[in-house]
Amino acid sequence: MSVDQQTSKSTALDTDALANTPCGHDPYDYVIVPGFVRAAALPAIHETYPEIDQPGSFPYQSLAYGDAFSSLLDELQGPEMRAAIEKVFDVDLTDRPTTVTVRGRCQLKDGRIHQDSTEKIITVLVYMNPDWEESGGRLRVLRSDRDLEDYAAEVPPAEGTLLAFRRSDTSYHGHKPFEGQRRVLQLNWVTSDKFARRERRRHAISAFFKRLWK
Repeated sequence: MSVDQQTSKSTALDTDALANTPCGHDPYDYVIVPGFVRAAALPAIHETYPEIDQPGSFPYQSLAYGDAFSSLLDELQGPEMRAAIEKVFDVDLTDRPTTVTVRGRCQLKDGRIHQDSTEKIITVLVYMNPDWEESGGRLRVLRSDRDLEDYAAEVPPAEGTLLAFRRSDTSYHGHKPFEGQRRVLQLNWVTSDKFARRERRRHAISAFFKRLWK
């Protein structure tokens, strides 16, 4: 077995599967990869996932977590992940900064149809929920900003599943209401360091007040 094979087997993320999954184009560029987080890595990640008992997105820098989750963050922002995304979307992300936020819970008002901001280039969502039988909370790749039932794909937030899409003027998405635990990491490649810093500061301030009002 080669060193590369050994390294690949020890990683939590199946970036080869991502790189070789065809990109959908209806109604915008997206890719879905079940099992993107390897099954063998899931128990340790669940065990070291940060405790988040409030809705909203939290910058990972503001959270406490264990080694396995830390390694997951490193891989998500690593060169193999970037190369896989570049191949799927035929995009050059060289020197593009990243932001990562973490969610632990969903509230009923979450999931309303929206677009990501224009400063975001690629959005990656990695779900970490062991089972998902609920009809709500399943992200939909939407064809418009008006109809939640007009969708090209629906993604249950089951553990290890990845959804990634290219931000565009038509990249609408949302989900039916759900309240309760819904774990997801969001990784974005963004246009500038200035925007990345502003996003981290905005989420950090929001996280501070959420804890204050707890």
